Amino acid sequence: MDSIPRHRCLVYEGEQSRHLPVLAAVICEQIREHYRCLYVHRPEMVAAMQSRLESKGLDVAERVRQGTLVLSSQQDHLKNGRFDADALLRQLDAALQQSLRAGYKGLWASGDMACEFGPARDFSQLLDYERRLDEFIEKNPEFVAVCQYHADTLPGEAMRQGLLTHPSVFINESLALINPHYLEPHHLGPHSSAGLAEQSPGVELTLNRLLQLEFAI
Repeated sequence: MDSIPRHRCLVYEGEQSRHLPVLAAVICEQIREHYRCLYVHRPEMVAAMQSRLESKGLDVAERVRQGTLVLSSQQDHLKNGRFDADALLRQLDAALQQSLRAGYKGLWASGDMACEFGPARDFSQLLDYERRLDEFIEKNPEFVAVCQYHADTLPGEAMRQGLLTHPSVFINESLALINPHYLEPHHLGPHSSAGLAEQSPGVELTLNRLLQLEFAI
């Protein structure tokens, strides 16, 4: 893994399939590096990712059988349809520990935030979850996360919070950038989202620039 922070956000708008080529390229690379890869999204996007990986020459069925690749739409962390940060963090920790015991170098994971937060669309735990995930990743150098923030399915406030809580921004399979708007976990606890935005001017401009990026196929 490179020196860019391992907690990354992918910010985009438009067709959800437009980010598949770059994520598929990363998954193939991480598998070659002997990392287990976890991709979480809606069923139709999981199917699309499978097709994209197969088009790149990856034997998806075999990799899934081996446990090297996990393509999932499960939402076991939801409690009565609502997001449960504790449950999801426990699941991620268990998945990482299982990966290490199985002999992998680590776990690379990417999930769509609208999917992970479930049908209730209650994003009140978003800041707390990202803060705690940031701390988890800092303590576990074998774990890499790319959190997918799709502007067409998330409220604007969630998009802003997403940018503020990730130390790096995922651009493509060979480029991730340090996020100048990132606020470290100890800044996030007592503040409202409005207060956070005031601490990091230019968030909206950066979001707009990121949303205009095109992902090469």
